[in-house]
Amino acid sequence: MEKTVIITGANSGIGKAAAIRFAREGYQVIIACRNLEKSKKAQEEIIGLTNNRRVELLRLDVSSFESIKYFCSEFQKHYQMLDILIHNAGYFKHGEKDYQLSQDNIELSFATNVFGPFLMTQLLADMLKKSEDARVLNAGSTNIRHFFESKRQIDFDNLRGEFKDRRPYNSYKMYGDSKMALLMLTFKMAEHFKNDGIKVNIVQIPAIKLSPETMAKFKSGWKIAARVQNIFSAPPETMADTYFHICTSEEFKDVTGKLINDKREVMQSSHYTSGFMQELKQFRDQRVYPRYADEAENISRVWDLAVALTKS
Repeated sequence: MEKTVIITGANSGIGKAAAIRFAREGYQVIIACRNLEKSKKAQEEIIGLTNNRRVELLRLDVSSFESIKYFCSEFQKHYQMLDILIHNAGYFKHGEKDYQLSQDNIELSFATNVFGPFLMTQLLADMLKKSEDARVLNAGSTNIRHFFESKRQIDFDNLRGEFKDRRPYNSYKMYGDSKMALLMLTFKMAEHFKNDGIKVNIVQIPAIKLSPETMAKFKSGWKIAARVQNIFSAPPETMADTYFHICTSEEFKDVTGKLINDKREVMQSSHYTSGFMQELKQFRDQRVYPRYADEAENISRVWDLAVALTKS
């Protein structure tokens, strides 16, 4: 029976590479993207490379609750079920110093990277329940490793611009905060959907070669840094293969509520003790994540906020 996968942000980078991989394997692929003109070209290229004409394009702005609701409604009208949902799209504007709000008055990194994927998963849950092997994969980031610093916290009190005129805006920190929030939300969502047979995991994405489309969005100073990073980074196809493996393999069929690294290893909460050398070893160990993500109070705060903001 034909299986269906939705991949957000699939018009470039890892998302596009993943769409190609799934299409080559005969999946019905829904690429969900904000820019239809740009995405139409990507759709045609994916079809041409794979000879799979079951690659559909639907408009989606993950930062907009209205757009998400419309997308999910349209999907439900035209498709019978959903097997795999990959939240690949993300927002991070390098060097941005002005506080960014979504149309729902939520800080843009959190709207796109956290609350949008949460709402979309909730709205598509009934479609996922129809699948014999439903899997949801969130795109994480190595940026969360900054939470190994004991004083690092998510600025929960400034996610709706409460202090946007009184605090400096750091896009890099806000991105890292949003990815930590997504990790904690993944843990909670896996528990929430466990009895429905829906597995929810998150993959930690390291530095990957950036696409020309992404590079074009950078400010001049960041473009130089990105070009240097690209020299040492792996191509997006490597992560696309990892997406595919996590979402389709027998190895991960019963795995849920886990953070998985780019080597396809299930990561564990940090066991390191205090002290400079221990902290240094912890930061370099790619098999562990910060204990901050396991704190029940933090997880409940993210979950309650997601429910309240999306009214889910």
